[in-house]
Amino acid sequence: MSSIVPVRIFGHIGSPYSRKMVALMRYRQIPYRVTWGDPREALQSLGVAVPKPALLPVLLLPDDDEQPQALCDSTPLIRRLEHLYPRRSVLPRDPALAFVDYLLEDYADEWVTKFMFHYRWHFATDAGHAGNLLPLGYSVSLPDAMLQQMSVMLSERQIGRLGVVGSSDHTAPVIEASYRRFLQAMEAHLASQPYMLGTRPGAGDFALYGQLTQLVSVDPTPRDIALDLAPRVVVWTSLMEDQSGLELADTRWNDPVDLPSTLRPLLNEIGRTYVPAQLANAAALKAGEGTWECEIDGQRWVQSAFAYQGKCLSWLREEFAQLAKADQQRLLGALEGTGCEALLVGLV
Repeated sequence: MSSIVPVRIFGHIGSPYSRKMVALMRYRQIPYRVTWGDPREALQSLGVAVPKPALLPVLLLPDDDEQPQALCDSTPLIRRLEHLYPRRSVLPRDPALAFVDYLLEDYADEWVTKFMFHYRWHFATDAGHAGNLLPLGYSVSLPDAMLQQMSVMLSERQIGRLGVVGSSDHTAPVIEASYRRFLQAMEAHLASQPYMLGTRPGAGDFALYGQLTQLVSVDPTPRDIALDLAPRVVVWTSLMEDQSGLELADTRWNDPVDLPSTLRPLLNEIGRTYVPAQLANAAALKAGEGTWECEIDGQRWVQSAFAYQGKCLSWLREEFAQLAKADQQRLLGALEGTGCEALLVGLV
């Protein structure tokens, strides 16, 4: 694919996944053109089918016949871009470390987003703040009457979805304690190295960054918590927005058999919260049940079963199955005792 043809991106500034992909494009120095707002009208004018569901961001990439195709879902999009643009990869070459990066990305996309959604819509002050700001991401020139109408409609819809994503009065203490531990783990880790898996960023860094753009920069309650507990994380989030100038000549990835000790608390947090949620969700889907429940961090958690998160677990396990036996053993050694290895039980 010609490097002079910019990739079209349609996104929203309030979408963590849009911010994830735009920052990744900057870092990888891939030419792009971003349009903020609803992509449907633009795609229709281009004669391109709108993906279903049309989740943000939407990227226009060539299909097998070199025709533009609208695609969404940031994780597979990152892998597709790796084939189209090989320079400045965000996927570690070491297969065992690449799996750790995949795990971090999955955790950010599927669990850290619970922090974002909970803090944005659970508290009245934050919900009012988001309801007023997010519609303006479609047009800062919205008439006041339309802004008010969109604000009410958006807030009602998103607040109504809190239970679907697992946020409730009962789970709130678990989510909020997990958010604080997550911030403290990242804060300590960033004191030892600038990225999660070395001195260059991986896909997991951009996934974490995407969620943090909202948590530490937009929504008042999680922003105040982050400013108090994790100033390095706050500044890191700003720095990650544009890493296009990072010179890679002297950078390195961590050795998966000798990961920094500061990464372990973050892996422990994944094993403590995200892993039991994923396993319970998968069990519910297998049994054909509409909800799942389990104990997370000593509390009972009840949530609707999500088919997509079941796919995420399947994809993670497929990544593991594709590793050579020696790489599987190195990976399991790195994860031992964190709780993350429970995702891979029965696969060796």
